[in-house]
Amino acid sequence: MNEGIKDKEVRLIDEDGSMIGIVPVEEAQRLAEAKDLDLVVIASNATPTVCKITDYSKNEFERSKREKEAKKKQKQVSLKEVRLSATIEEHDFEFKMKNACKFLQSGSKVKVSIRFKGREMRYTTIGQEVLDKFAQAVKEVGTVEKQPKLEGRSMTMILVPVPATK
Repeated sequence: MNEGIKDKEVRLIDEDGSMIGIVPVEEAQRLAEAKDLDLVVIASNATPTVCKITDYSKNEFERSKREKEAKKKQKQVSLKEVRLSATIEEHDFEFKMKNACKFLQSGSKVKVSIRFKGREMRYTTIGQEVLDKFAQAVKEVGTVEKQPKLEGRSMTMILVPVPATK
């Protein structure tokens, strides 16, 4: 920006967007000062470097304003976890299912995991069946994004909310 530009010649763009052409950097700085504006590098890797005459502080303010607006429109998706057991009882299963449904309705992803202890590792198929049953139980509010997968002593599955139909 301004005196920080080290090139000898620059391709100059006026504040209204019209191309002035290739001019020496000193002349470009004089034109910017005459209009009481700044000379800002737009494309430093171009040959010659592209510069624009503009109000730098105004552009920075507008850019930060656009970024804030974009950030407001973004939706942060959080990941909630529900832990089950391979030998889970019916009431506990219902309770965990209600919690998962609540998380999915609020827009969060849900990680459902089963941790196998000791000899339970021999019966991972039971854990697979529990996770499949869980996926079926919440299919109205969530779909399976990542199928159940055994990683070490844990089997995990990820559910995402069903998109709202309009």
